Amino acid sequence: MLLRFSALLSLLSFGAVFGFFYAWVCSTMWGLDQIDPNVAITAMQGMNASVRNEVFAVTFFGTPFYAALTAFLAWRAGYRDVAWIFAGAGGLYVAGGMILTMSQNVPMNEALALVPHTVDIEAAAQIWTDYSLRWQVFNQIRTVICAGCLVLAGWGLLRLGADAKQA
Repeated sequence: MLLRFSALLSLLSFGAVFGFFYAWVCSTMWGLDQIDPNVAITAMQGMNASVRNEVFAVTFFGTPFYAALTAFLAWRAGYRDVAWIFAGAGGLYVAGGMILTMSQNVPMNEALALVPHTVDIEAAAQIWTDYSLRWQVFNQIRTVICAGCLVLAGWGLLRLGADAKQA
């Protein structure tokens, strides 16, 4: 029962992270690209600051630990294939979700935070275009990677369900 709960928690956590990044891909950034660049910069500064909270941290930083716990429990219960699936999903998330975010998106966000709120429109347009295009590339990469992690977690959970039916 603990293994199934852990697998479900892992699935939900991967889903939450995927959904968060996906929302940036298909609505948030495209919307900001359509408005005054000074407003877009200010809005993005506010959104970047608001992400630094406990609710987001539990999912963003907790996800690989939930996957590792699931892998450990699966291994101990004799579900070696499921253990490797969750370990793989957790490792992929660390590399493609966390490390990519910390090495690419976070430094860009920190640089954008230093942009003053009153920048002439041409300069703001250039700042926003440079930021948005590059930021979106890395966000799309981590979205695809997190989709893969979510699929792996779903597969692992299905494997547990298939084994329960056979028992």
